[in-house]
Amino acid sequence: MIDQPLAFVDIETSGSTPTKDGITEIAVIRLVDGQLDRWSTLVNPGMRIPPFIQSLTGIDDAMVADAPRFERVASELRARLEGCIFVAHNVRFDYAFIKQAYASIGEAFQAPTLCTVRLSRLLFPDEPRHNLDALVQRHGLAVTGRHRAMADADLILQFWMRLVESVPRESIEKAVRSILGRPSLPPNIDPAQVADMPNGPGVYLFYGDNDLPLYIGKSKTLRGRVLSHFSADTRSSKELRITQQVKRVEWRETAGEISALLLESDLVKKLKPTMNRRLRLNRSITTIVLRDAEDFPQLQFGPIAEALENPERRCFGLFETMSEAQRVLRQLSDDHGLCKSLTGLEKARSGQACFGRQLHRCRGACEGLEPLAQHRLRLEVALAKLRVRDWPFSGPAVLTEGDRALLFNQWAYLGSATCEEELGDLLRSPGPLQFDRDTYRILLRVVGRMRPLAVAALGPID
Repeated sequence: MIDQPLAFVDIETSGSTPTKDGITEIAVIRLVDGQLDRWSTLVNPGMRIPPFIQSLTGIDDAMVADAPRFERVASELRARLEGCIFVAHNVRFDYAFIKQAYASIGEAFQAPTLCTVRLSRLLFPDEPRHNLDALVQRHGLAVTGRHRAMADADLILQFWMRLVESVPRESIEKAVRSILGRPSLPPNIDPAQVADMPNGPGVYLFYGDNDLPLYIGKSKTLRGRVLSHFSADTRSSKELRITQQVKRVEWRETAGEISALLLESDLVKKLKPTMNRRLRLNRSITTIVLRDAEDFPQLQFGPIAEALENPERRCFGLFETMSEAQRVLRQLSDDHGLCKSLTGLEKARSGQACFGRQLHRCRGACEGLEPLAQHRLRLEVALAKLRVRDWPFSGPAVLTEGDRALLFNQWAYLGSATCEEELGDLLRSPGPLQFDRDTYRILLRVVGRMRPLAVAALGPID
């Protein structure tokens, strides 16, 4: 395997995201049958190069102004990479950009990849650092420049040559086979750690620098889902950022898919990982509240938790802000010809035309030109799809998943139990029944499988 054709590759770019940024320079050094062949070119990325990148690489807009676009060098580059193992330091970065560049011109690109960061980790496990500067110092590599494509590609070649000179051939062969023969992992992730991960349902957590939460996800097949992140990084800028930053993976097994969804929602809210959507606290969830009155139902806006406590009121929609709730109701009023004064969006004197009537957006219920009963019917139709369902049980209910019973009440998750004693503990001290939008949406999918606690079939629970 040491004797296979190798292409030592380095690129410079206008940024770190393959789907948004462009390549500014490419260098390829081919090693075939002991013969070296060097090739490099500047590339016009079709965009401005940020000042920070200019200062880092020394490549500015003027230098690439007359350089060829990628499509003009694509054939030459492919010919030089053809039949070779694509070798780079942190290969995911270079490979992702080149793959995306080909995709942008309607062409596919694929090659076996060898990461010299991973290779260094395997061959020198006791060394703490494996970035290119560390390799230069540790192996006495000759630096002709940094952050230029040919200079960095030459450093990767020198590192390979040092290995061939100083490391037993069988050790190099074993390490290369190990990297080429398994799913590619980020440089900082220990393959043994992923190998120990179960492939059942659960939640996984990616941690970055300073052991801060980076991303939290859930899956019915943990190991497969985690590996899919690392194989998708050449197609997604988000996945690439994850693989570049992840330092540690942690996981928690669950009894099933619903348990995983609930745990993921809870952990995202508590840990606030940087690459997950920030979820708002439950107290900020606003709903449209409809309270029946003798003449016409009154619409108000209020916190969902308070509204659900009053059985005489009906709730419509789950909104992050009151302004969002008002915007949706205003749009519904326009779409269905509703009177904004009767829906509480505008103030108007009794019997007087609202502003929407003047714009022919209201059918005249405010002036008595449309019966209130007919207007009320159209209001009910407009709001129907936003209806927040009432809790369908008179008290707590359970959902059996695996060997556990998940306990709920009023759309709130109270916990899980494996025996009647644990279930009793949850019932005796359930805590506040706090409404959670994500829990509500999860439970809507499985409410038909839930049973009132008094008649629940707990399955394997003793």
